[in-house]
Amino acid sequence: MARQFTKQAYVKAGITVLVLFIVNYMVLFFADYPHAVERYYAKALYPVVCHILHPFFNLFPFSVGDVLYIAVIVYLLFIIIRLVKQLFKKQFAAAGLLVLKIIAGVEVGMLVFYLFWGLNYFRPSAAERLHLADSSYSVTELKQVTAVLIDSANATRGRVNAADIRQTNDTIYHTARKAVIALANRSPEFNTYRPGIKPSLLTPLLNYIGTSGYYNPFTGEAQMNYQMPLCNRPFVACHEMAHQTGYGPEDEANFVGFLAARSAADRLLRYSAYNLAVNEFLRTVRYTDTTAFKELKKRLSPQVIADLKAERAYWLSYQTQLNAISSVFYDNFLKANNQPQGLETYNRMVLLVMAMYKKQGL
Repeated sequence: MARQFTKQAYVKAGITVLVLFIVNYMVLFFADYPHAVERYYAKALYPVVCHILHPFFNLFPFSVGDVLYIAVIVYLLFIIIRLVKQLFKKQFAAAGLLVLKIIAGVEVGMLVFYLFWGLNYFRPSAAERLHLADSSYSVTELKQVTAVLIDSANATRGRVNAADIRQTNDTIYHTARKAVIALANRSPEFNTYRPGIKPSLLTPLLNYIGTSGYYNPFTGEAQMNYQMPLCNRPFVACHEMAHQTGYGPEDEANFVGFLAARSAADRLLRYSAYNLAVNEFLRTVRYTDTTAFKELKKRLSPQVIADLKAERAYWLSYQTQLNAISSVFYDNFLKANNQPQGLETYNRMVLLVMAMYKKQGL
């Protein structure tokens, strides 16, 4: 009787794994057609998902996604311990069945990930959708725009006063949310569905893995590191909410976050946008023309330089082997999801910003 039950359980689990594999394969096959993804997913299914998830999870003042992650990790540890015990007791049939259930669980997670948000990685590029396809630029143009951004960073930093520096995280979340909604009101390409940003319950861990924020595709929540340097927090909030609007790749979320933040009424938020842009552009200039890099750095105001140094010192103070391991994992995750440059995708926002400035006549 027990053997018959085990056989039936194996057949059921095997069929479940096979069906889920086929469904996942079909979803990823669909992902190979960006314009179909845009029409049937980004413009049809994803808004429905957002209208369900965002209002519901916004009711909670804490990150439900973080609680979910913690619960899953604890459950996985329990399952691994159980599997090891079964192997030591030579209960191979039970262990094999448990492995099939684990595989099915992973497949369900993948399916939910792509249907709830992950297919946004496979839309036509933001450059195509925003008519910013001309991303080529000369070194002269790069230096010109970098100089403009530096001047903007200097000017906006000079306007930040003592009251701005004392902003609470709740105020930062509120102003960032207003900026993202305002951007959506200016253009349908940035449609948003009740965006929100929450402090991550995992912030102490985020410090050690060098993470400023992240988006939870299972709950539609945007979370951020609430302890990182103050001037970085407003932009990161906009970046994470840009993911909520359906911009998956990191360079696109950086660009949308920049557009929202630089047009905001809040002084700290505007400066945060230019602080990020200057950082990214100077890094590109450094790899392109070291002499120009040194000259452009001299244009930075003492206040901006102090902020950049404080940011670097903050992350270095937490740098451990865990940071390196998490970077490798996330780099491969990005590459597996239509971002072949991996972590370097973040810096590719330079291409979009350059295309925008060129479109505007520099």
